[in-house]
Amino acid sequence: MSLGLREKLRVAFAPPRSIALPLSGMDLSTSGVKAVRLAAGPYGLTLASYTASWLPSGAFIDGDIADKAAVVEALTTAARTTGISATNATLSESKSYLFETTIKDATKVEWRTSIEQRLDELIPLPPPEVSFDIVGVGQSKEGDALVVGVGFARRIVDETLAAFDQARIEVRALEGEPFAMARALIPAGDMSTVLIIDVGKTTTKLSIVAGRIPRFATTIGIGGHALTLAVQKHFGVTEAEARKVKAERGIVPAPGNEDYLAAMLSTVSAIRDEIFHRLEYWQEKVSSSGMHEPVSRAILAGGNASIRGLPEYLEGALRIPVTAGDVFTNLASRDTWIPELDYTESLAYATAIGLALRDDVQPYA
Repeated sequence: MSLGLREKLRVAFAPPRSIALPLSGMDLSTSGVKAVRLAAGPYGLTLASYTASWLPSGAFIDGDIADKAAVVEALTTAARTTGISATNATLSESKSYLFETTIKDATKVEWRTSIEQRLDELIPLPPPEVSFDIVGVGQSKEGDALVVGVGFARRIVDETLAAFDQARIEVRALEGEPFAMARALIPAGDMSTVLIIDVGKTTTKLSIVAGRIPRFATTIGIGGHALTLAVQKHFGVTEAEARKVKAERGIVPAPGNEDYLAAMLSTVSAIRDEIFHRLEYWQEKVSSSGMHEPVSRAILAGGNASIRGLPEYLEGALRIPVTAGDVFTNLASRDTWIPELDYTESLAYATAIGLALRDDVQPYA
């Protein structure tokens, strides 16, 4: 079943401004719910409200809702705190199937029909169990339409919508994480090819974005919590104390810091190596196919992206510039307002802000 037959699952196209509700985004992840509401001001959009509502361990696992009551409670609390009654929401990258293909047909209606006819070649699920959407991204060398699409199991879509319905929150659109994150972190009009590294609690999600549209996405099963555990083991402290040490020391060399740094790097190096292999695959694919531009830089985001020394450490291995992201890139200039949300904390809100921004941007071409 295509996304066109399920109005609430619209990855590629924003709603008309005339029917768009207040700019809101709710990001449901393993750690909890991040919610934001934006407001239009004289100089552009600003952050009107935000909150994080945490989930107990095991309530949301790898994109699956395991404890519906806990998820509904977190959604309800986040919506009440931010004043959200209707929102755009996310679907986990770990449960998505991103694909790229060419189509000879001319119109977008024909594109969808063509994809439906060969959906089993693009997504490893029975076609009747799939919801998908597509967006055109140009032409192939042969002149055919080049299309990027993303599919989800209908079960995941239905479970997510059911949780929001139970929380009495209207879902205006469901969107994959990489699409939302790219919208928040990459300036409007920037057509370069960028690697986005989302360092979460239990996973690190990678997406390669060209023209602000994801072309490659994958998940690494190591996140920032593994670093916290490394600190706990090294110092024999509580988890809360370990998080504080991790934030203060990061992975910056310092006198007398050698043993601690070795403990941290044993985990960080595993993340680095996984990122390197994925990036190397893309850069080699680029040079051999000529279909894509090489990645020019990397942007860090996520709740664990602010670890001191992490950008410099990754930059040395990846051999491209690596910087911490700015989730307010496409909001009003900071010369006109000061966000209440601390910069370090803000990196965990990239997906939620990107979701909220989808109602303020032009639809994808």
